[in-house]
Amino acid sequence: MARLYRNMEIFQLSYELAIDIHKMLDKFPEKEQDNITSQMRRAATSISLNIAEGSVKKSYKAFLQFLTYAYGSAKELDVLLSMSKDLDYITKEDYDLLFGKLDKLMAKLFGFMKNIESRFENKKRFFSNFEQEMKRQR
Repeated sequence: MARLYRNMEIFQLSYELAIDIHKMLDKFPEKEQDNITSQMRRAATSISLNIAEGSVKKSYKAFLQFLTYAYGSAKELDVLLSMSKDLDYITKEDYDLLFGKLDKLMAKLFGFMKNIESRFENKKRFFSNFEQEMKRQR
């Protein structure tokens, strides 16, 4: 059930975001090389890598597991971007631009995951239940 990951919008968005993040991190202070910079590089890179790796899995359930890892890395990157802004490592404008791209990616990835989840025979709907819970909390 190999999928052409390069044709997936979620892969393209994640890859472009990783490139943008890597370029931005060149401007971070030296003292953060082993901390925030390293974490952000790994998180940004992990998103597209997990999408690509999951695309060759034999089942939708296995593919969804890798998409879940990608989504987790996106959330990690979300926190790290906020922290970088609050520590004045990036400007508000850079944050807004990068977070806008990340937010779009997370929305598309979440929707894609829901679509994959809907193909399971066993209808354990974690993402659908999560979304309903979030609506109730609003």
